[in-house]
Amino acid sequence: MQSAPERIKEANLRYHDVAATGYDTKWGIDFGLTGKAQVRAKVAKALGRWPDDGFGEALEIGSGTGYFSLNLMQLGLLGRVVATDISPGMLDELAASAERLGLHVETEVTDAERLPFADASFDLVFGHAVLHHLPGLPIALAEFRRVLRPGGTLVFCGEPSRYGDTIAGLPKRGAQLVAPLWRLLLQAPARRAEEVEHEDGHHLEREVDVHAFAPGTLDRLLRQAGFEDVRIRGEELLANLFGWTVRTLEGSADAEQVPDRWRRFAFRGYLTLQRLDAALLEPRLPASAFYNLVLSARKPDS
Repeated sequence: MQSAPERIKEANLRYHDVAATGYDTKWGIDFGLTGKAQVRAKVAKALGRWPDDGFGEALEIGSGTGYFSLNLMQLGLLGRVVATDISPGMLDELAASAERLGLHVETEVTDAERLPFADASFDLVFGHAVLHHLPGLPIALAEFRRVLRPGGTLVFCGEPSRYGDTIAGLPKRGAQLVAPLWRLLLQAPARRAEEVEHEDGHHLEREVDVHAFAPGTLDRLLRQAGFEDVRIRGEELLANLFGWTVRTLEGSADAEQVPDRWRRFAFRGYLTLQRLDAALLEPRLPASAFYNLVLSARKPDS
């Protein structure tokens, strides 16, 4: 019989393999100017500023289809990159995008809690929306510290906050109520029930989203793992309320029948609210008030 952590890892593997081919479309992942601007803003927020110098050797955890690593490479922040994920399907998509963009990335299928790399191998360990999937987070943090060189940097973004995860239920429930009217107005037929549950691994989401974090809990876990200079900030409140509404509405319809004019409106609206959050709310509200958390920390020099 599998232990609970092993069941969670198996669910993560199945979910992300199934979701891989449509992942970029579902989450609006972009490798152009918009994607690069988003990623640059997240890293600058996590570190307090955009670094003056890049990172020679970087390890990405839970790379998915490459949203973070490929955009950071295009921005010139990373030298050698090793992209890791528990899902071979996700890394196949990442490799295809890297080839299309003319980027060289090494890929490795691995569990974040058992990294197949020597001690002190990397200048940066980073990731996006991955820590909340890891059942043995303290073990994984210890591994990240082990493979970092002294003075090395840890950066993770896109981690759900406990409060943000709770309030995300409001737009989801509201969108479910108005979805029939929305589909009627857009003349988009409903998805069949079996498609909603199985087409993109939707039925596994409850099993793979293991954590939602309080900033203080993350701070404590990082310091217990031996990191210092811990920095945790929040991002996206209005943007995520809008985003969850849009994703819930779109998820109720046949994806091929959702008009392009709607998709353009939704994408522009999300970006506008991202900017509004960054300019007005993020400087004034505590990190715990936002949907996502971004963090950085440093391995001591000795």
